[in-house]
Amino acid sequence: MRVHLTLKSANVKTGPIPVSTTSSETCPASCPFNGSGCYAASGPLALHWRKVTEHERGYEFPEFLKAIEALPSGSLWRHNQAGDLPGAGETINPEQLGDLVKANIGKKGFTYTHKTNQAENFQWIKAANQWGFTVNMSANNLEHADNLYDMQAGPVVTVLPIDSASKTLTPKGRTVITCPATYKDDVNCASCKLCAISTRSTIIGFPVHGTGKKKAEKVFFMRAA
Repeated sequence: MRVHLTLKSANVKTGPIPVSTTSSETCPASCPFNGSGCYAASGPLALHWRKVTEHERGYEFPEFLKAIEALPSGSLWRHNQAGDLPGAGETINPEQLGDLVKANIGKKGFTYTHKTNQAENFQWIKAANQWGFTVNMSANNLEHADNLYDMQAGPVVTVLPIDSASKTLTPKGRTVITCPATYKDDVNCASCKLCAISTRSTIIGFPVHGTGKKKAEKVFFMRAA
């Protein structure tokens, strides 16, 4: 596993915060966006991600942890603009995730995961959230968001269709707010920080985007996993 850390992101939606990229073998095959609209699979990010995966950029994991530990206290940072939690494919490596959680102590790291097809993974996700490293569970549609929310392992985000309202409800009546950075020019991750709140009850929705957004939108209309 290889991880690259950009100390100051140039992404206008993220804002100037540290952002990491992890090699692609961490992505689960069950993620419906694999080969079907993953925003990180095209454009400049895809080129960068490929170089990280091929070990042309980034750190081995122990060095990456040192870089996170060296961030100033209170730093907001995003883990994995591409890639997933430590561990190959569907699995989560609890030792490596635990080390990442420790490195994040005193900081405000947050990330997203599609590693929700194995029951044992929820205990590791829950532990990370309890210890201050926010792991958002990524849903494929509103029904799936309800399913993940019911696991009570941490906060939930979901993909939304291209032209979504700023607020909607899941089938079980839970509120889903559309990420403000997707429709407000003066908002980014650095100013919003909602995804870094591990205790929030509100589900955050992300309208599909990128060159594969039409393919990604089809995932939303599939039955929940």
